[in-house]
Amino acid sequence: MKMKQFLLFMLLFGFMNIMAQESDETKVQKTIEAFFDGFHKQDSLLIKQTVSDGIIAQTIGKNKDGTTTLQTEDFSKFLKSIVSISDTVNFQEKILSFSIQVDGAMANAWTPYEFWYNDAFSHCGVNSFQLIKDGADWKIIYLIDTRRKKGCKE
Repeated sequence: MKMKQFLLFMLLFGFMNIMAQESDETKVQKTIEAFFDGFHKQDSLLIKQTVSDGIIAQTIGKNKDGTTTLQTEDFSKFLKSIVSISDTVNFQEKILSFSIQVDGAMANAWTPYEFWYNDAFSHCGVNSFQLIKDGADWKIIYLIDTRRKKGCKE
């Protein structure tokens, strides 16, 4: 009988562990969705709620000669540029999917996207988010993306 109780306990413990993992994955996704909600609303305060102090933001691109570049963006300048976009401009970054991995207080999210500018397709790429669990909240500590016009679904 004790063996059955032990197995039941282990089964329940394992199930609760899986549910906690799913819960963290959901929280990570909601953090990223809140980031983009602030992005699309041009709300720097909402964006700031999703990121940690000292966030690093980078973009991988190509020079005219085809060589790869890595550009680090000052996050405060990024926020100012988003807030200063004219109300006549319509822009949207459409997240196509989420692939989220969590290990304790660390998470990674891989999010392919399409970027639309004034209702016209502009480019596509992938965002890679690194997050840290800060108490009950997940905060973005690192964001890197790719941007390209070729090889997109559009």
